[in-house]
Amino acid sequence: MPYGQVNVAPTLGRRALLAGTGGALMLAALPTSARASHTTTASAPTATAGAARTSLVSQGTMLVHADMHNHTVASDGDGSPEAAFASMREAGLDVAALTDHATLFAIEGLSSSEWRTTGDLANAANDPGQFTAIRGFEWSHPLQGHINVWNTSDFADLLRAGSPGSLYNWLTGRPGGLASFNHPGRELGRFNNFSFSASARDQLVGLEMFNRTDDYLFEGLSSGLTSPLVACLNAGWRPGLTGVTDEHGTTWGFHEGKGRSGLWVTENTRAAVFEAMAARRSFATRVSGLRVDATANGVRMGGVLNVTSGDVRFLLDLDRGPVWDGKPLRIQVLRPGTSVPTVVDVIDTVNGRVTDFTVPLNVADGDWVVLRISDPSLTNGTPGPAGHPCNDFGVAYTSPWWLRS
Repeated sequence: MPYGQVNVAPTLGRRALLAGTGGALMLAALPTSARASHTTTASAPTATAGAARTSLVSQGTMLVHADMHNHTVASDGDGSPEAAFASMREAGLDVAALTDHATLFAIEGLSSSEWRTTGDLANAANDPGQFTAIRGFEWSHPLQGHINVWNTSDFADLLRAGSPGSLYNWLTGRPGGLASFNHPGRELGRFNNFSFSASARDQLVGLEMFNRTDDYLFEGLSSGLTSPLVACLNAGWRPGLTGVTDEHGTTWGFHEGKGRSGLWVTENTRAAVFEAMAARRSFATRVSGLRVDATANGVRMGGVLNVTSGDVRFLLDLDRGPVWDGKPLRIQVLRPGTSVPTVVDVIDTVNGRVTDFTVPLNVADGDWVVLRISDPSLTNGTPGPAGHPCNDFGVAYTSPWWLRS
């Protein structure tokens, strides 16, 4: 049976080509640190049991651990797609996607036959209730950036959609399709600086805050750019926040310290996973086994608050299980700023605790709020301005809430 779309509310090997003219074009748009990360050897696989999957602040859903951004030899990865889903399931992931690059004329990315093969492999690996296997693709522009797309019956390369705007038009013609801004800020064009498309807003459900081992909160700031989080949310987009490994090697899923996502689903099936993504019931992290759930005035992260101004009560459920018993952590309340987020409150907490706190919010200061969880004993590898409260080590981000305007 061909890979189906779920309805919800892409003689010379490609690795050689990527190292040659086409690859040089893509890599030339990357800062030195990002180019180097393409050849970084993955750390040895580790595992941790982590926390229970039931939220202490909401009901009706369970936590699944997901990685929605992975590559194989179908584009610029090293490993066979036939091995990828089994590796991710063995590593303990509950939800996993293959998203090989779609570039131009299938020269450096997916071909139509590889797209069909990936769908067949996802169907074979999919085990409703236990493991959700998903086919997607990564629309890849060397200057404007990369966007993952899932839950479509076809894919768009740069011939079909040569700009972010044309990709949004393509996507809105596929109502069940969902998409994410990948490693935001790495490519200099930054999706035409996150130029907003109202028609595509509901389908752009993700913004990668952790990609590989990097925290993207301050990406590009040293070059005079705005924080990708601030630029994206201030432009009017309403994504959930995510973490991904962006795996290009052969040990899919076995990476402690690389990005991953938590999703709050009603069941572990494709339909329920896509519903949770569309509802922005997600959090970004780069540690395994972490549980994060949060409400603001009873509204779960990813939702809209019926508030224009006033005190907002937050409940944050944060737990990684016994491995982090008693570990001091910090909650930073992020609000809109000009170039970096404004931190309006910082709350000390401990792993395994539900933290209850109240923050005054006013839509006149901006219509979004995000909680960042950090480890104050470690430093941010990509720091912001001197003295910024988020210059410590990011552990997780909740999806935003939006204030009624």
